[in-house]
Amino acid sequence: MTVERWLRLQGKGLAMLHVTRGVWGSRVRVWPLLPTLPGPPRALSSLATKMGEYRKMWNPTEPRDWAQQYRERFIPFSKEQLLRLLIQEFHSSPAEKAALEDFAAHVDFCTLFHYHHTLARLQALYDPINPDRETLDQPSLTDPQRLSNEQEVLQALEPLLAQANFSPLSEDTLAYALVVHHPQDEVQVTINLDQYIYMQFWALGQRVGQMPRKSSVGSKRGFFSRSPPTERRYFKRVVLAARTKRGHLVLKSFKDTPLEGLEQLLPELKVRTSAMQRALLNLTLFVSGMALFVNVGMVVLTDLKMTTSLLLLLFAIFMGLRASKMFGQRRSMQALELAHMLYYRSTSNNSELLSALALRAQDEHAKEALLAHSFLARLPRGAHGPSKETSQWLQSEVENWLLAQSGCAVAFNGTRALAHLQALTPSIGMFPPPGLPKLDPLPTVISEAPQPAPSSEKPGGKPPPSLA
Repeated sequence: MTVERWLRLQGKGLAMLHVTRGVWGSRVRVWPLLPTLPGPPRALSSLATKMGEYRKMWNPTEPRDWAQQYRERFIPFSKEQLLRLLIQEFHSSPAEKAALEDFAAHVDFCTLFHYHHTLARLQALYDPINPDRETLDQPSLTDPQRLSNEQEVLQALEPLLAQANFSPLSEDTLAYALVVHHPQDEVQVTINLDQYIYMQFWALGQRVGQMPRKSSVGSKRGFFSRSPPTERRYFKRVVLAARTKRGHLVLKSFKDTPLEGLEQLLPELKVRTSAMQRALLNLTLFVSGMALFVNVGMVVLTDLKMTTSLLLLLFAIFMGLRASKMFGQRRSMQALELAHMLYYRSTSNNSELLSALALRAQDEHAKEALLAHSFLARLPRGAHGPSKETSQWLQSEVENWLLAQSGCAVAFNGTRALAHLQALTPSIGMFPPPGLPKLDPLPTVISEAPQPAPSSEKPGGKPPPSLA
């Protein structure tokens, strides 16, 4: 039996996971930011309205009703860490430990084909609009066709992001991030909403604390600048989907991104100098200009008999060139610092992001199934009530346990975890089932040290004759 024939045994339930309609089967339109081509985009117009509301506020520190807008759903443990914690807490005996490890291998085997199929379908949808395609170019698409393909990709991507436990950031949150600038970020950028057709962010792993050093922008203190705060709100992972009018769909993933720094991730932006920095530069120019005019200008005025108007004109031209050079150098330094920060924050983009999301969704799927399996085993026999009551009990128990273990408030989806557990085909048995073909292990490649080039002259001999 070949591997291909093995994976095609869908009817027998081998290596196939049937996902419930509520999670994967529904094709609900969940992308409100895709406008029609004629007319201004309605969603970005409402975004501009909310940005105007935040500009009228005095020093906002977080989006309005942030606790209700964002609910953390990411389980803050790797699958291996979660397995060790569950064994330590609920499966301490050797038999229970072995049974849980076998169940974890069984879950991995069952989910493998499903997420491989999901990734293949996503890549097939994304291939016609992939800007990084290395194969032969296909016929160019018109703008309406490209927008339609992008809409299909984003609609198919939504269930994968939900299963990967990414939370979509609301329009109000995005308006806050585009308006408010954190004092720790000396590098500030600005965008023009008229250049964008749509933009959307998803995030997971909210943290409040000090930013990692290589992921921060402008964290150095200046002589006149305020000392930066020690803590700020940021996300461990952020996914961006944006489209400009003169560009294409951009899919990118970043790590350790502050809430107020989301606009730094957008594709088209301009670096701008903050009001404090402009005031410091203008003050420096004024002081140096006055000192130069008093020490040099008066001497030129008296010795060379130059008229006052001509001297003032030359001095104004000189100061204008000096100011332009100073501001240009400052913007170049900030642009370089921003590029350095994005180099360390970026994790994946475009087609590679689809693969990373499929792996993360599979990992979160397995963790939810492990939690549901371990906690439901604690229920006494006959205590299983209706599915709704069981899912509510499971959600409450897992959330309390995760809070005690990690200190993070996680919104656990008990209904989805039960569906994952029930979807595992019981007739498969444990992994690996009998008859599974085994592939030969990859050969170990031993790199050899490069040999020195043969010398043209042998020791004690004569050099070879010339070919000329």
